[in-house]
Amino acid sequence: MICFQSCLDDDECGACFTPPAPFIFEIVNKATGENLFNNGTYNSSDIKIVNLADDSIVEHNFIDENNFDLIQINKIGWQTEIINYSLKIGVENIFNLYVDAKRLNENCCSFTRYNEIRIENSEYEFNTNTGIYKILVE
Repeated sequence: MICFQSCLDDDECGACFTPPAPFIFEIVNKATGENLFNNGTYNSSDIKIVNLADDSIVEHNFIDENNFDLIQINKIGWQTEIINYSLKIGVENIFNLYVDAKRLNENCCSFTRYNEIRIENSEYEFNTNTGIYKILVE
């Protein structure tokens, strides 16, 4: 008995997946540029990120390496979504974060396009080289 089997390769362009970049924030004194966690003004255990749509707590990481104390949110942009978060330290609202993210699949690659990113209620600087938002607190 002879058996012929054909195989069609549907994956002509290979796997291409780009995860969304994390959102990383450094909270600094506007006048001095000093990191407010590093100098003891704030305590990382007092950070709370709240989803304003349902008042749920948003998971985050606190990175304290080499005197760089940073807040990182990893869960934004894995799907098409609009998020509206409030970052609080203790009872103080530091800023609100609004993101309109669209997860796309084009030319065999999946990636996230950010239609809009807004940081409200605070001045900030964005470093395009590091991807870190420096939040300026008075």
